[in-house]
Amino acid sequence: MDRLIYSSLAGMRGAMARQTTTASNLANVNTTGFRGEINAAETLWLRGGKLEARATTSSEVTGANMSAGPVSETGRELDIAMNGDALLAVQAKDGSEGYTRRGDLQLTDSGLLTTGDGAPVLGEGGPVTLPRADSITISQDGQIWIVPQGGDPKAPQAVEKLKLVTAAGSQVAKGLDGLFRVKGEGALPSDPDARLTPKSLEGSNVNATQTLVDMIDASRSWEAQVKMLTTAQDLDKSAADLMRLPD
Repeated sequence: MDRLIYSSLAGMRGAMARQTTTASNLANVNTTGFRGEINAAETLWLRGGKLEARATTSSEVTGANMSAGPVSETGRELDIAMNGDALLAVQAKDGSEGYTRRGDLQLTDSGLLTTGDGAPVLGEGGPVTLPRADSITISQDGQIWIVPQGGDPKAPQAVEKLKLVTAAGSQVAKGLDGLFRVKGEGALPSDPDARLTPKSLEGSNVNATQTLVDMIDASRSWEAQVKMLTTAQDLDKSAADLMRLPD
């Protein structure tokens, strides 16, 4: 009887983890550059004594759907959309180097260039800080050009270059903060062949319809496991009734 309960518990944990991942994807269906998360489960045997008679599951986000999202032209100078497998290097909250497809860049009052969620953008020499300028443009190779205040619009100056990387040949994983990192720590080198599309943004690659279907499926899986628990309780009660001595 206890094996049936453990099986149901493992199924409930898996359904809950799947629903959590699905809810996160659905909540980010309109987030710029978001990559849908993929949840996977593995068997964990409960060790004790000489016999491994029970197993449960461990579910976690192991990767992301790296297919391209829809790209739309915005006309805004600081909006960029990475082409192909290119990723933009940013500084995470813990100071480490992470990578993102989010290209809705912003300028703080101090001139620090950040993504839309506040992560400092990295250039070849560290976080990018720009001086006050009449105009700012970003070329396809990530080079940043500015026209200084009062300067000649026909003579822009190159001030910094965004660090664009590709994960080809390296293993990267998506963290809880939404950033990609190299497995086992480390940093990716700049890719001189990486390109971006200026004045454009890449949307989320999450399919809202399919994600809703996945959420309904996870919910039904949860309900099935709850029914299994109820069945186990009924069977246990029936067995106890059979063993009860008559008055």
